[in-house]
This record gives sequence, C-alpha cells and structure tokens, in this order.
Amino acid sequence: MRFPVRLSPPSTGAAAAAAAIGAVLAAVALRRYLSTSRHRPSASVTMSALRSSSSAAAAGAATTLVAYGRSPEDQEFLASTAGSVALGEGESAGEFAVALSYEGAGFDAGAYMGALRARRFGRWMLWSPRIGSTQDLISQNFAKLPVGVVCVADVQFKGRGRSKNVWESPPGCLMFSFTSQMQDVRKLPLMQYVVCLSVTEAIKELCRAKGLPELDVRIKWPNDLYLKGLKVGGILCTSSYEKKVYNICTVHDHMLTRMDSSFSDHNGFDGFQALEEQYYNSWLHSFDFFTGLVRRKMEA
Repeated sequence: MRFPVRLSPPSTGAAAAAAAIGAVLAAVALRRYLSTSRHRPSASVTMSALRSSSSAAAAGAATTLVAYGRSPEDQEFLASTAGSVALGEGESAGEFAVALSYEGAGFDAGAYMGALRARRFGRWMLWSPRIGSTQDLISQNFAKLPVGVVCVADVQFKGRGRSKNVWESPPGCLMFSFTSQMQDVRKLPLMQYVVCLSVTEAIKELCRAKGLPELDVRIKWPNDLYLKGLKVGGILCTSSYEKKVYNICTVHDHMLTRMDSSFSDHNGFDGFQALEEQYYNSWLHSFDFFTGLVRRKMEA
C-alpha cells in the first residue's frame, strides 16, 4: 500500500504541531509512571528484524533508529523511507540500522501513540536510544521523510543550539525534533512561540492533573525555558524554501523534566491572538521592550 510522502500543507500547521508536542510530553511522563507498576503496557516491544543502510550496520550499527507509526501501515511506510536517510554528509556519514521494535528500556512508543491527539503531526515517529542530533537527522533528510514525523532520542551527544553551540544531553532529558510545512511566511516567526507556550502549558496541565504544586516554567525570549533561574529547555526552528513552501524543522533540546499531558487537538487554531495573553503570562521578562517587538513580528 503506497502512502504520500508529501501532504498538502495545512493552514493551521503551527497549532497542529503544538498538539504533537503535547503528545510527546505525555508519553515521556507516562513511560516513567508505568515503569513503577508491575504490569507493563501491552504496547511494550521486542526486537524484530533490522533494516539497515549496509550489512555492516545490521551487524553492529553505531546508531539504531526504531520506526513507529499510528497504524501498522504507518510504521511499515516510515521504516521503508527511513532506510534511505543519511546520518551526516559525505565521508562523515555514519552507519545505522532501522528496526521495527526494540528490546530494553527507553522511550515508551505505545504511551506516545495512545496520547497522540493530532490527526497528522506525530503519527510517524523515529526513536533512537543514542544519536548525534535529532535536528540534523530530520533537517538533512527532510525530502525523504513524511511531513509531521517526530524524532526522539534518549541520549544526544551533538545537539544543536544557537550560535553553533553543541549540547550533550544524558539520559533523563527530553530531546525531540519534528517537521512541518507552511505556505504563509508571516506565520514562520510564530512557530517557536507556539512550541514554547505548548511546553509550559503541558507542565502546568501535568501539575494540575497530579495535584502537584505548579512549576513556574518561564519563557526567556525568544526560545529558552527557565525554572528558578536555570535553563531547563530550548527551542530551535530552522526553515528552507522549496516550491513555494517553507520546510520547517523544530527541535526541543535538553529538557530536564519528565512530564505528562493530554493536550486536546488544536487544529482549529487560526492566528496567534488566542494564545497571546497566555504567552505573555509565561514570560520571564517585563513587557515593555519585548512586548512591542513580538507584536511587530506578528503584525508584519
């Protein structure tokens, strides 16, 4: 059964992506919660046959990519496309193997898919127990992967940041990247704001759901997340232009908190005004200079 790698870009791409973010956060916390129970979820996985970029990779690949999908057809499709990706460029490209499942502790894909509310974003997921950079993987292979794919890593040793900073993230952090597309260039600057806000709201929702004191996670403009004066997360968005469409790669790097949330589907979102007050309430700054700056970006 054939599936399209490219779907027509939705006008509400930023909001749908935010819904996928909420589902990723939900899976991480649910995985931790369920690990304390005697009964593992029925979606727990075992090792299956490997698909690899080379025979050497199958024998002992440095990087393993596990393909998951919302349906068996989605999973099979992602596994077939992921087999053609490249980790790095030219002679520096690393060997890897693509698997349909994985034996051992790690990200709970079953919990993730169970928490997913968005219809399109996040229905395909690549997970790796250890990878250089989730952002590099999807940005370098954008044309080979379906739009809306999410890449999650347990350990990341070459995470990307602003000003060519490189992050090393140990187990316990939450690192993921996803792809989206937009046709309206005016919405591009809003992506990082929506993602930052979705993370802070997910943390608040978790606290309310568990009856815990609210964690006052704040947004340091434009794309960093702070708690009690310490940076606990960051958002990086990159884009490219092709055939009248902007291809967007968004990464959430080195979050130091595990959390769950059941975000509802935000596909009805149209514009930033509905979220503007929530965004400002989550700011670490005073409103004077930055409020005017962000408003000018939204009205440009």
